[in-house]
Amino acid sequence: MPGAVSGAVPDVESGAVPAVAPDAVPDTVPDVESAVVPGVVPAVVPEAVSAVGSAVGSAVGSGEGADRGRGVSGVSSPAALAALLDAHAYLAGEGLATACFLALKMGRPLFLEGEAGVGKTELAKTLAAVLGAPLIRLQCYEGLDAAQALYDWDFARQLLHLKAAEATGATGAAEAARLEGELYDRRFLIARPLLRALETRPAVLLVDEIDRADDEFEAFLLEVLSDFSISIPELGTVRAAEPPVVVVTSNRTRDVHDALKRRCLYHWLEHPPFEREVAILLRRLPACSEALAAQVAAAAGRLRSAGLVKPPGVAETLDWAGALLTLGARDHLDPGLAAATLGALLKYREDQQTVLANGLLRHA
Repeated sequence: MPGAVSGAVPDVESGAVPAVAPDAVPDTVPDVESAVVPGVVPAVVPEAVSAVGSAVGSAVGSGEGADRGRGVSGVSSPAALAALLDAHAYLAGEGLATACFLALKMGRPLFLEGEAGVGKTELAKTLAAVLGAPLIRLQCYEGLDAAQALYDWDFARQLLHLKAAEATGATGAAEAARLEGELYDRRFLIARPLLRALETRPAVLLVDEIDRADDEFEAFLLEVLSDFSISIPELGTVRAAEPPVVVVTSNRTRDVHDALKRRCLYHWLEHPPFEREVAILLRRLPACSEALAAQVAAAAGRLRSAGLVKPPGVAETLDWAGALLTLGARDHLDPGLAAATLGALLKYREDQQTVLANGLLRHA
C-alpha cells in the first residue's frame, strides 16, 4: 500500500475537510472526538464548523438508533420541527414533519417519494438551514458511478508533482518509493459528495432523484449508508465521526429496490391541499393577494385531476403565480392572461392543448 497521509492537507478542488491518518495525529487533538483506530482515517472538522452546532443538539436518548440521532436544540416534537421549517418558509404537513422528526432522532435516512415539484428537494434545503449545516447534494443520473459520487484522484496534479520531482533530479530507489507514496497523498484526492458528507460535521446529504441512477449505484449507496464509512485502498477507511442527515428523493420513474427503502424511513409526498397551497403562495410571493392565490391554487388543483401527462407541482404553481404578477395580475385571474402564461405551469404541448381545448381555465 502506498505511503500514509501526511497531515491534514486542504483539498482545494472539492472544498472537503481532509482526513488525517493515525500516524499524523498528535497525542491530543481537541476536535477529534473518536478514538484513533489503526487503519481508520477519522474525519477532522475545524472548530469553526463545529461552532455552527449551537443550533444542533447532540445524540438524543439511548439505544442503537438514538446513539446516531441528530436533533435540533429545543425540538421535542414533530410540531416543534414543523414550526422551525415554517420559520424558513417551508410549510410541512403533519405526516412529513413526523417522518422528518423521526429521521433526525433515530439517525435514519429519510426517503421521500412523490411527483416532481411537490417539495422533496426543497425540504432538504430547508432542513439544512434549520440545522445550520451545509447542504451536500448528489444529483443522480444514468451512468453515475463511484468516481463521480465518492472520490477520484487528481491525475493532473499528480502528473505535475512527478514533473516537479524530475526537475529537482530525484533519483534512486528510495526517492522513487517516496515519490510513489506521495502520489497517493490526501492532497491529491478529490472528494465527491458522499465523501464530503462523511468528512463534514454537521452536514445534510441530499441524494436527489435516486430513481434516475442505475441499479449498481443503488447497491453501492446502500453499502455506504449501512455504516457511513468508505474504504479507500490507498489511504484506509474514512468513517464519519457524526453521520450526516440523509435525504433521498425519488420521482418514482422506476421502482427503487426494497433493500434501500428498508434502510430508510419512508414518506410519500402528496400535492398540498388547497389551503396549504394558498398559504405557500402567500408566503413565497408577498406581492400576491389572497384572492389571486386562491384562484391560482384552485386552477392548479383542477389541472391535477384532468389526466395530464405532467400535472403541475407546487414549483410550477409558484412560477405561474410569479408570471401572472409580473404581467400585472393582482386580485383576479384573467382567463386570457392565464392562457398566455400557461407555459410557466405546464411543460408539455399536449397538456396545454388539452387545457385550452376543454376550457379548464375558464372556471378561474
